[in-house]
Amino acid sequence: MRRNQKWMLGAGLLMALLGVAWLALVMLLPTNEELAARASTELQSRLGVQVVVGELHWRFFPVLSVVVRDVATVQPQPITLKKLTVYPNLPALMDGRVRLERAELDGAVVPQLSLRALDQSAGKLNGNPDSTPLDRFVFRDLTWISRHGVAVVYDGEIDFDPQWRPRQAQLRRPGVQPATDLTLTRQGQEDRWTTAVRVGGGTADGEIELKTSESGRLHLQGKLKSQRIEVATALAAFNRRSVLSGEISGDTALVADGDTVGALGQSLQTKTIFTMGRSSLLRFDMDKAVRSLGKDHVGRTALDSVTGQMVTQNTPQGMVVTCTGVKATSGALTASGQARIANQRIEAEFAVDLVDGVVGVPLKVSGPFEDVKVSVPAGAVAGAVIGTAVLPGIGTAIGARLGATLGKIFSPDPDRK
Repeated sequence: MRRNQKWMLGAGLLMALLGVAWLALVMLLPTNEELAARASTELQSRLGVQVVVGELHWRFFPVLSVVVRDVATVQPQPITLKKLTVYPNLPALMDGRVRLERAELDGAVVPQLSLRALDQSAGKLNGNPDSTPLDRFVFRDLTWISRHGVAVVYDGEIDFDPQWRPRQAQLRRPGVQPATDLTLTRQGQEDRWTTAVRVGGGTADGEIELKTSESGRLHLQGKLKSQRIEVATALAAFNRRSVLSGEISGDTALVADGDTVGALGQSLQTKTIFTMGRSSLLRFDMDKAVRSLGKDHVGRTALDSVTGQMVTQNTPQGMVVTCTGVKATSGALTASGQARIANQRIEAEFAVDLVDGVVGVPLKVSGPFEDVKVSVPAGAVAGAVIGTAVLPGIGTAIGARLGATLGKIFSPDPDRK
């Protein structure tokens, strides 16, 4: 037999063997329709809500992958995934194990209110300590919709260590300037991450730590140091409006407890002691509000400094923001007070001192954001002036305290008068 005839025969045998192997693989693999149905059933059993999978198919070239399209939960506000591509680890697959080298998500919508209906077991950080079910997750055009309908788009990627611990993670707001992003970097094999945030032209850097009890309960704690973050720009990066403009700096402590990742998010509490230099109270003229007894407050208040403490508390009903010990000064006035914001409503009281001698005027701000009411009790102005007359030259701090006692219109319990 000639040499090239042997090569041709060998090549033919190889092609025949590959054809048989291909046919065997195809016969063993389920159809795309069967895969989609299986995926819908499995997701429903894990998440606790009905899930529709539009399309699911294997792709063998250029590399082995599975493509899932048009996934949606059956809810009043469905969670939707436009396209998800996963790249299985072939040796693990041949060994009967599920391990993904990479997953790429292109286009998704996640309403916050819809997450509450999902089975809480979906968020557990557990599993075989030696396993890494997913090495890398990349997502693009993921839209988060808050409980009040504010939509924010994110891009990002996460590299996982065993037990779903992020080794490196980044979350970005695409197209937003100045750059707005969060970077987490794990410290060795400890459940401790260095945190770097860029937002509003400033930074918030620090460290977070995750502890797991013997029962599996999770405890998150951390500290961040914020430097020169422009408040209005930072909130605008997340499609929200600010009542203040100016650069803020401060120290933040955060803590959360829960059995799942979702529970951690719902219980997250932050406490920030902050300072601001030259700034502005937007869309509110405090001097005008006091002099008109709250009838007119349209305008802006220039401030020389603002200090105070802000506490945020996530709850299943939304975030509650409480500001205490707030003190603001400007060339025209000084003010001190506290405020509580929840469910897009504000309840606040401030004692305002004006330069011309009107001291300690109680200023009440209350109501929904779209219809805030400002009031100054008529008798309080007279009382504040008397306070100045009784204590001439004592200074505005004492006058503010005297005037504030006349109102007592704010307390942590909004039902208390």
